Amino acid sequence: MLDLLPPILAPEQGHSLTLAAYKRDFRTREAAIRDTDSWKLERRQHFEEEGSPSRDALRRGEWELALRLLDDRREALHATAREDRRKGHLFHRVRVVEQPLSPYAQWELHSHRQRAEYGERIHVVSAEQVASAEREGRLPEIVVLGRSTLFQVLYTETGATVGAVRYTDQELVRGWENYIRKLYETGEDVRTYFEREVAHLPPPVAL
Repeated sequence: MLDLLPPILAPEQGHSLTLAAYKRDFRTREAAIRDTDSWKLERRQHFEEEGSPSRDALRRGEWELALRLLDDRREALHATAREDRRKGHLFHRVRVVEQPLSPYAQWELHSHRQRAEYGERIHVVSAEQVASAEREGRLPEIVVLGRSTLFQVLYTETGATVGAVRYTDQELVRGWENYIRKLYETGEDVRTYFEREVAHLPPPVAL
């Protein structure tokens, strides 16, 4: 267990965004990023994503199709990586993982391993490693975008995105960036984690 505590998020200090407003604001701010880093913390073990044919195939129990559809996006990942290099933008992701893996987490780790092949920096930490920060509840889902904006992404109990709270206080943004960075530094590269913990697993049960 790591003795790391993140800053407190007070919703009244942020600005609530609907899902549509969050997506618009995120895209606008992301497009403006130059020569800086972004950080993401993923804690939930199940998400209901929209617009992903591979995720839809997983939901139907079509595991081999889900993996083939992930392969179909390689050209898009390569294009994103080229654009990030042009902009000097490095995206880092910390994935908290519980064992045994949920079907979603198993699928997502296949996706993350592929993202890492194209330069995205993704590290895995265990739920035990963040236990000290979760004594009063699970860690939130956080994106620190370009060192200037923090989004706490909000979900339903079933894992569907409903919106976000945007924070721009620089002390708070830096505090969360430092917290995620420290988790990242103690985590394991998703590629080695995948080969040891995921590659050998049978297809998950449909969900």
